[in-house]
Amino acid sequence: MKNMVDIDVVLDDRYTDPKVTIQTKSRTQQVEKIIYAIENVSENDYPLIPVHTENGLELISQRVIVRVYTQGRKVMIQTDDNQYSVNKSLSTVEEMLNTDRFIRISQSEVVNLYKVKNFDINIIGTIGIEFENGTKSWASRSRVKAIKTKLKEYT
Repeated sequence: MKNMVDIDVVLDDRYTDPKVTIQTKSRTQQVEKIIYAIENVSENDYPLIPVHTENGLELISQRVIVRVYTQGRKVMIQTDDNQYSVNKSLSTVEEMLNTDRFIRISQSEVVNLYKVKNFDINIIGTIGIEFENGTKSWASRSRVKAIKTKLKEYT
């Protein structure tokens, strides 16, 4: 049948937390819905982030955050569609974020690894980062080793 999902559960003592792998021919709407459902279940462990908008205070899901950064003296959160200000320090916001998903790339920026389109690791030791929404950023040299270590976890 079309649209059926084949689910295998493999018990393995090497894993303390569940690991989900989706095998498919292409990233379809059905796959996106499955990812969304799984993230919503696991998101309960991570708080929504309070941001300021024209309408007042709103809570946003960590899943939609592209990056958290400082601009002047303000801490900003960028999503695919908007930018929001936050009345917390960058370190305080970073402590709220899921460490499997987010990594600090410089003194003034934390990024969502799930929103990264590609990493440009060049020979002079810097890392350029391009996000799915077209935004670009650079990692500081002091953070390159930690970023490479984190990326090895995903391979």
